[in-house]
Amino acid sequence: MKSESMETHKKNVPSHIKCGVITLSDSKFDEYKKNSCTCNDLSGHLLLKTLINKYDVECYTIIPDDARILLKTIQKMVDRVDIIITTGGTGIGSRDITVETIKEIFEKELDGFGEIFRSESYKLLGTGAILSRATAGVYNKTIIIAMPGSPNAVQLCLDIIFNELGHLARHLKE
Repeated sequence: MKSESMETHKKNVPSHIKCGVITLSDSKFDEYKKNSCTCNDLSGHLLLKTLINKYDVECYTIIPDDARILLKTIQKMVDRVDIIITTGGTGIGSRDITVETIKEIFEKELDGFGEIFRSESYKLLGTGAILSRATAGVYNKTIIIAMPGSPNAVQLCLDIIFNELGHLARHLKE
């Protein structure tokens, strides 16, 4: 059953949504530095390629798995964009710091994103879906969405959020 109020909200979304993309990966960052700012960042490039079809991508960067650098990068982007999407660092490895770092700054969490992502992942992968800590929240009137680093996971996340980004951004303007 569709919600009449949600459909009304979706019709009144801002015409320009500004996005920023951050890839967190020690290995991609090293490759990026060694190869004069080019690297094989499949997930980051998938985000860029998909987002530009409907939204304005204002900034994109690759950083190492480092909490201090992530926070600094978010601070640089937050006044320029409505949505920040990160890819990488959401697993349970010792270098996976994205979730702990951004949850500290969230003013509000969007629990539904992670719940839906894990549910859809479970349908595709089975119990391995429990390894993902994908999350989303609000910081300084900006939505931050933390996706896993694999291209397949990024595609699934995009399938979930792509058409909701305008709706999310609209609520931030209230």
